Amino acid sequence: MNIRYDLWLDPDNTTRHRQVEAALERYFIDRFADYPHIRLPESQTYDYDAPFNRLYASLLARASDYCERVWNYLPSPIQLNQAFFRAVSRSNKFITEHTPSDGDSNRSSS
Repeated sequence: MNIRYDLWLDPDNTTRHRQVEAALERYFIDRFADYPHIRLPESQTYDYDAPFNRLYASLLARASDYCERVWNYLPSPIQLNQAFFRAVSRSNKFITEHTPSDGDSNRSSS
């Protein structure tokens, strides 16, 4: 296995790694603006074909290409993942839908 990620090749260059990670987060937030509000139903968390999961895979691939092209930097999968979910948490484009469980439907309002 070849070591190819910049984070692994030059672990002490924290300034550059942080710059790229911040740029990745901005990149993801900018890409989210291209989509209408994205619903995150709890029932589809593990469904590969759910819109959010397809978006995740697609945007990570595009972000990796962006980093190589613009920054001449190959981000590690964990850098991509963390930047993506930091962007999700800061974005107003995502709506979490609570799926009631069987126990929730039996509750009465007090």
